[in-house]
Amino acid sequence: MTTESKYGMKRIVPFSYEEAVEKITSTLKDQGFGILTEIDVKATLKKKIDQDFTKYVILGACNPALAFGALSEEIDIGLLLPCNIIVYENPENGETVVSIVDPEMMVQATGRTDLDDFAKSVQEKLQTALNAL
Repeated sequence: MTTESKYGMKRIVPFSYEEAVEKITSTLKDQGFGILTEIDVKATLKKKIDQDFTKYVILGACNPALAFGALSEEIDIGLLLPCNIIVYENPENGETVVSIVDPEMMVQATGRTDLDDFAKSVQEKLQTALNAL
């Protein structure tokens, strides 16, 4: 079941954290997205400030054709790229959660309503990847 927040879509998945990272990477690839960045938050917090944290990764996903289209229309939209996906193990109950940023919300920050259709198409692809889990 997918739920929505002000800025994203979230799904609790019946997989381990590691399986969820693999599966969302694969389903994003099916939608034309590649992972440009991968930030292991747990490892980073341990290394930088010696704090323990739950398994948590931030994946920066990009669909090159869609990114080119957006950048061609609004050069500064790169400040909002790539699309972030988080996968984490809920420390309260151990459930694995996958959450994806809502591109429609991101485009609202530009104030450009002419980009709404573009954002909707990106949102649909990301939603499809999330639903495939």
